[in-house]
Amino acid sequence: MSYIDGFVAAVPTANKQQYFEHAEKASEVFKEFGALKVVETWGDEVPDGDVTSFPMAVKAKSDESVVFSWVIWPSKAVRDEAWQKVMEDSRMQPENNPMPFDGKRLIYGGFNLLLER
Repeated sequence: MSYIDGFVAAVPTANKQQYFEHAEKASEVFKEFGALKVVETWGDEVPDGDVTSFPMAVKAKSDESVVFSWVIWPSKAVRDEAWQKVMEDSRMQPENNPMPFDGKRLIYGGFNLLLER
């Protein structure tokens, strides 16, 4: 069964092009090591909440946009094997593919697929 890695981050709006380039490079690495699909989205309607919200979760500032991304793997086993390779790949190192956002505010999680239609 498929396995999903999900990410939410706050990216300076002025860094949209740099984020796209960063994500494009990363997606090539993920796909090379077995990901079925990589999806990157740029916030369009991401309202502030009173109790919870995407902007609150990543402590988004007024000059930042929220991105929501996910990677679909064929299985958790494939993802687990690939993840180490992805992190060690020179194309993913900060000097070769710097993150154009504050990585300390990145939210990440791995998810078992519950429903897909």
